[in-house]
Amino acid sequence: MVWRPRRTRITAYAMAGVIVLGMVVLAVVVAPQFKVVDRLLLVAFGAFLGWVLHMFARCRVVADEGGVTVVNAFRTRRLAWPEVLGVTMAEGEPWPTLDLADGTSLGAMGINGSEKSRAAHHLGEFRALLGRHAEAPDR
Repeated sequence: MVWRPRRTRITAYAMAGVIVLGMVVLAVVVAPQFKVVDRLLLVAFGAFLGWVLHMFARCRVVADEGGVTVVNAFRTRRLAWPEVLGVTMAEGEPWPTLDLADGTSLGAMGINGSEKSRAAHHLGEFRALLGRHAEAPDR
């Protein structure tokens, strides 16, 4: 299963398009005192901002029989099911937190708390999978 936020992706890619297009147009119509290098830097800056927005839009949580892959903005982490002890998401949190066997926790940005009912549904699906793949049954 793959969980990814819908509104975050739409917003990020729309903003990236507007920014990149705006910087290209600005580079073309900017005042004549701007040199070619300046214009290229404008386009490069727009492309950089587009890349940053893409990194936020690519966030997802992928679960399969072997474990779970958490793709956050700038880091991807693969976890086997026994490494994930639980998942929590309190009211108002931006995304759930995976409690890991090594005592650390990991945010899962692929389930976005701002999409309330969708996030609750995805969290329920993830918890069901986690319960099914847990090493020992809960008592």
